[in-house]
Amino acid sequence: MASHSLIFTQKIPVSSDTAWTFFSSPANLARITPPEMMVRMAGELPASEIYPGMVIWYTLYPFMLLPVRWETEITAVDRPNFFEDRQKSGPYEFWVHQHRFREIDGGVEMTDHLEYSLPMEYFGELVNTLIVSRRLEEVFEYRRKKIAEILGSF
Repeated sequence: MASHSLIFTQKIPVSSDTAWTFFSSPANLARITPPEMMVRMAGELPASEIYPGMVIWYTLYPFMLLPVRWETEITAVDRPNFFEDRQKSGPYEFWVHQHRFREIDGGVEMTDHLEYSLPMEYFGELVNTLIVSRRLEEVFEYRRKKIAEILGSF
């Protein structure tokens, strides 16, 4: 099982409280995800702000019209600096997404750090090379643009 790591950084001209409020609200995930992925929360909308142990269920369509059910758990929270979600069940063998926020002159630097691996060893690596890694890059580029539209940019 090969592990992959991706890091995305963006500077946003808002206070750390504003950044935290926006990114720690599960309801905002759909706002910053490409619309063709049709992200939907299953069940009731979770609390307005994340907390350790919070479990969130999604249905999304990451590739064409193939639905994927995904369950993540918020495993760590250090307001307003950091939170982490881990996949409990879903398409990955392993998935950890860390969200870090650091105050800078005029705003906040946000860093997303992904660690993931796919099931099915060699076939999973082929799928990662051909599809998954490229799709993740596209998703986070969309997020970068959408966040700049919603919260502003430097």
